[in-house]
Amino acid sequence: MLGRILDDLLTSPATGPCITATRHVPSRPPRLAPFPPSLDPRIADALRARGIHELYVHQARAWELIEKGHHVVVVTPTASGKTLCYNLPALQCLVHQPDARILYLFPTKALAQDQLAELEGLAKTLPEMRMFTYDGDTPQDARRAVRARANLVLTNPDMLHSGILPHHTKWASLFQNLRYVVIDELHAYRGVFGSHLANVLRRLRRICRHYGSAPQFVMASATIANPAELAQRLTGEAVEEIAESGAPTGDKLFVCYNPPVVNPELGIRAPYLGEASKLAVRFLREKVATIVFAQSRLATEVLLAAIKGGVADKTGDSGIVRGYRGGYLPTRRRAVEKGLREGEVLGVVSTNALELGVDIGHLDVAVLAGYPGAIASLWQQAGRAGRRSGSSAAVFVATSAPLDQFMVTHPEYLFGTPPEHARVNPDNPFILANHLKCAAFELPVADTERFGATDVRRFLAALEDEGVLHHAGERWHWAAETYPADHISLRTVTSDNFLVIDTTARDDKQVKRRQIIAEVDWGSAFATIYPKAIYLVESEPYEVQELHWREDEEKVAYVKRVQVDYFTDAISAKGVWILQRLADQGRPAYLAEQGEVLVAEKVVGFKKIKMGTLENVGSGEVELPQQEMQTTAAWLTVAPEALARVSPSREELIDGLRAVTYLLHHLAPIFLLCDIRDLGSWLGDTTPATSGAVATRESAKRRLMDAEEFHPTIYLYDSHAGGIGLAERVFEILPALLRRGLETLEACACKVGCPSCVGPVNEVGRRAKATARALLLSLLAA
Repeated sequence: MLGRILDDLLTSPATGPCITATRHVPSRPPRLAPFPPSLDPRIADALRARGIHELYVHQARAWELIEKGHHVVVVTPTASGKTLCYNLPALQCLVHQPDARILYLFPTKALAQDQLAELEGLAKTLPEMRMFTYDGDTPQDARRAVRARANLVLTNPDMLHSGILPHHTKWASLFQNLRYVVIDELHAYRGVFGSHLANVLRRLRRICRHYGSAPQFVMASATIANPAELAQRLTGEAVEEIAESGAPTGDKLFVCYNPPVVNPELGIRAPYLGEASKLAVRFLREKVATIVFAQSRLATEVLLAAIKGGVADKTGDSGIVRGYRGGYLPTRRRAVEKGLREGEVLGVVSTNALELGVDIGHLDVAVLAGYPGAIASLWQQAGRAGRRSGSSAAVFVATSAPLDQFMVTHPEYLFGTPPEHARVNPDNPFILANHLKCAAFELPVADTERFGATDVRRFLAALEDEGVLHHAGERWHWAAETYPADHISLRTVTSDNFLVIDTTARDDKQVKRRQIIAEVDWGSAFATIYPKAIYLVESEPYEVQELHWREDEEKVAYVKRVQVDYFTDAISAKGVWILQRLADQGRPAYLAEQGEVLVAEKVVGFKKIKMGTLENVGSGEVELPQQEMQTTAAWLTVAPEALARVSPSREELIDGLRAVTYLLHHLAPIFLLCDIRDLGSWLGDTTPATSGAVATRESAKRRLMDAEEFHPTIYLYDSHAGGIGLAERVFEILPALLRRGLETLEACACKVGCPSCVGPVNEVGRRAKATARALLLSLLAA
């Protein structure tokens, strides 16, 4: 059935011309090794009872290295049996040393629950196995039992950070006897989250030293460019890498699909969400199990609504398709996972939340609605379809953005580029200072102590000035009454989450019955649950009535069910201002600089967008506070002479520079090997900001138009507070980025500009493409 649908897609006059490339990945037989002689016979019997009579070669190699005491990272594809690489040594250890302790870390609670089920299945016949999950969902009375009894604890970095390390005295038996620390889905720990985890592990090793233990780290990762380097940066230990998989793979066809052009003059293509939903409906109607990956929570809901409409039966039931994303309550997510495993749910639309290895059974097709931002993620998502045998397919549907268009029209790059480096910066001052607070709370910090390779005395002195540390003798002691880990989130800048509460239902006396339906992190809240926003939960629309966000209030959004045929998309205003210059490089046509900036952003309104057609059908205004962030940036100020060579008109130059900004922002990830969301961009100037000012697109343009001296400046900044090293890299590759921008512009077939090169014409103007080309030629001339 799958083969017939794919043949039809490739040969049909409607879809055939949209397919820019296909790549066939042939099946591969297994490469096996016998059970190691040292494996306990009881464990070998348990494996045979589950139909496993030999190991794959990478599993045997992992056993060999772990037995010798090495720290290990296993990097093999999805569904290659990585879990056995760490489960076997863990079970062997507990069978022979019941008093030993083992800690498993997973990025999500769902993965920990999954792995517990897997371990329990394997350990049914083994003695002395006391395995428990310990996370935010563990009841208080059960927590005491876990601390007292468990010899294998499955948790996540957040719980280790705030629920275990600060209470290490209650976990003394764990830290005294800790033999292995297992870290699964290592590739998930990049950027801010990874930088936090590195510091959490520094704190863990510090406490282990205090209790006299030195655990061995065993890690597993999907394919990235630098697994051993990442593992070493996270753990601070030398690590052995195992990258050669012995697992079999099934046959897979990878298809690149570029939506058809519907307006040749403006270069406008059919909406990619509509095309992705049509493809998914085609597979689902033929009962082909399908996962659709969307690039945002909003896109997930829009796709889900379209797909449900396409597969609904005569009774209107579309329950065979479910949604899955962050923000859904745990009970809803578990129900979706269970439905997929048991075959009751045939299709799922998800953000990258299902990129990680949660067990969701067997899927045959993955539809990627938009480039996921990284080659590593692309293959991880594609790997969710197809397991060890049988045919599967992955379809990448490109958006109109320059990066997607580059990928879909350069298949040799898409298929030939190795996965990205996972970058972390544990010494980011914002992150490091927060974890020093936590470390001092846990155990006093000695004057001579280093945190990783960093001398932290200046940080400790600054924290003493702040009043949270006290220096006595040769140690720094925690002096505040607060509990620092409670106020530090590993995944976002702030730890406050908003509850979304449905007030639609009423009781007999017409009093509102309040029900929590979702949770939204602080960083996303102002752009998703502002008053009058339509908030979608599994494609069901709710209108936000009130948003409580002030410091003295509980963070809550009150919503009610509505029947509408549109969704809302926030409109933001932004400004970027220079705080400190750290490096510069003069060129004849421009000055490139790098340093620290202040980014202010504010949601000022929203668009109403009709379901199905995706046309703009209205708008509204919003009054919310602005959010500010200090980060690092690289910026380029064009020389007045270069501007004068291009055009005498300031307005024309501003439109052209906006177009160049759009282009550089969308192409930079090709060089940085990062997600486009890790970078922000802005066209402003070099004048200092007035206190409390927020620049909108219009006011920035007005300031440039009205300024006595015309100094337009293109900013590319790191989207994470404090920066994770991206801005420094932008500063280095700026000339190559400008050249790639010019090549992309000249290769684009549109006449006056389009979303695939300089952005939509109605945003940048009909002269923007020509002006942008002239500007790039001028900047590259010398």
